[in-house]
Amino acid sequence: MHIELSGRDEPGARTVVLSAGLGGLGSFWLPQMNVLRAAFRVVVYDQRGTGRSPDSLPEGYSMQEMASELANLLEQHNITQFDIVGHALGGMVAMQLALDYPERVSRLVLVNGWLRLDAHTRRCFRVRQDLLLNVGVEAYVRAQPLFLYPADWLSTHQARIEAEDTLHTAHFQGMDNLLKRLHALMACDYSGLASQISQPVLLLCTRDDLLVPWVCSEELLAALPQATLQRMNWGGHAMSVTDPSTFNHLLMSWLQDDSLAANTTDMELLWQKPSIR
Repeated sequence: MHIELSGRDEPGARTVVLSAGLGGLGSFWLPQMNVLRAAFRVVVYDQRGTGRSPDSLPEGYSMQEMASELANLLEQHNITQFDIVGHALGGMVAMQLALDYPERVSRLVLVNGWLRLDAHTRRCFRVRQDLLLNVGVEAYVRAQPLFLYPADWLSTHQARIEAEDTLHTAHFQGMDNLLKRLHALMACDYSGLASQISQPVLLLCTRDDLLVPWVCSEELLAALPQATLQRMNWGGHAMSVTDPSTFNHLLMSWLQDDSLAANTTDMELLWQKPSIR
């Protein structure tokens, strides 16, 4: 599996691992890299069967396997203590790591995650699956930005989106791999397990997320013993891309907070939508 280590490398530097969503690519986190590198050792990776980690995934591929693969990859690089930031599927990987390797995970950040699959999210996934199976890869890739980004951001970034469509089609992870990863994601249910995750957790969500309703983060807040919830009003499912300034501020403030509250905290943030340039 492809892995990249960067940022601070002195003894004692904290390590932050970044885990992407269904796309699986470490490059998803480019808008966060500079600010994170200044304070931490940073790890990004392409998940098995995606990008620069080509492989054919086995039948019955599961979230437990995704977590185990990452744990083994980190151990190969002598990384046995880390914080992890996960977006959607990456957040599920983070929770599974906290359950299976609790001694290794210090803090978790779950971005637009969920406890169990919401009915609306299931409908969105089924639409995307139908596009892939019945129309093809190009249609699936063209539809993907609609689930990730706000409409007003999309309308002013069409050149970028079209370039990404071409890139993602050329480097598509493969229909079989994507479906196996999607099915593993849809099967996740942490409603009976979340109470076992004792580490501090930051929940980040957006009110205008088309794919994952923001109330899913409220369900996580109620289920996790030590969680903090931060809401953004704008940014869509991929707000780390559309509004990196706000996202990075929230992320860094929490990661660098050495006095995290012991009790669950709901920190309502009414951020205004930034101007689009």
